[in-house]
Amino acid sequence: MSHSTDRSGQRTGRRRRNRRGEQLMVPRAEFESYYGRPIIKAPSWSAQDIAGYFFLGGLAGAGSVLAAGAQLTGRTATATAMKVSSLVAVSLSAAALVHDLGVPRRFPNMLRVLKPTSPMSVGSWLLAGYGPAAGAAAVTAVTGRLPRAGATATGAAALLGPAVASYTAVLAADTAVPAWHGAHRELPYLFVASATAAASGMALLVGPVSETAPARSAAVLAAAADEVATRKAERRLGMVAETYRQGRAGTLLRTARLLTAAGAATGLLLGHRSRPAAAVAGLALLAGSACTRFGVFAAGVASAEDPKYTVAPQRAAAGPAGEDGN
Repeated sequence: MSHSTDRSGQRTGRRRRNRRGEQLMVPRAEFESYYGRPIIKAPSWSAQDIAGYFFLGGLAGAGSVLAAGAQLTGRTATATAMKVSSLVAVSLSAAALVHDLGVPRRFPNMLRVLKPTSPMSVGSWLLAGYGPAAGAAAVTAVTGRLPRAGATATGAAALLGPAVASYTAVLAADTAVPAWHGAHRELPYLFVASATAAASGMALLVGPVSETAPARSAAVLAAAADEVATRKAERRLGMVAETYRQGRAGTLLRTARLLTAAGAATGLLLGHRSRPAAAVAGLALLAGSACTRFGVFAAGVASAEDPKYTVAPQRAAAGPAGEDGN
């Protein structure tokens, strides 16, 4: 009888010896690469630029939705403040992206064609459409001129806002990075929840206390959705979820949960009574959202640098046949 060999160099004949109760003399192989080097290349993106780009884009997109809602319900001070906030956030987000690209002309070059299968191409066109709409909404709100054009721009920014807030999750999940790709189903929901928390925090920070009721409610919903999405992502990731709990990523994500929950609770209980409490709640929500984006980024880098997070899930997916080489 011939024996096939699995990846660790052990023969499948060991199964017959196991049935007779004999103990294996060769330990199960570890999931390692040559010389312990990473199997995939870790993201070369700058954490400050790209994680900041993730955070600011989410703040801008969700902020435009809240601004439109405030406009429709007569909360004009909050609407104007959120429109300005979204314009500033998307401008800084685009600046961070261009800085990471290194050559400014690379961004307009990405607009030469539209590739629906490329998250980067779709995202570039989203920014190209959303930015002018957010800018027009903010300028008309501040100056009071061209109200009809401003209303149209506000609506357009609100329609594009959710896509702007979530497409960066698709961009990250489209890579081979285990902590991102493995959570491709949950990551967009997590990013939207985090973006909503940030926008709610900004509304609490810059809006009059009398106009913050919708933002306070949105913050509570965002905190709950953030927790649910994170837990589901960790369950799906299996052992790769260690990267979300350990090291720099673990510290950032634990801090994010505490800040988001504290900000939502403070805003709900005290935000309608006290201007300082509303400001503290807003800052906590903004900081929590930023920590979420930087934590997810750090988890992705950690999962790419350790070869076991690439090999072990593939071995598990292959099942017994993959282990035995049959």
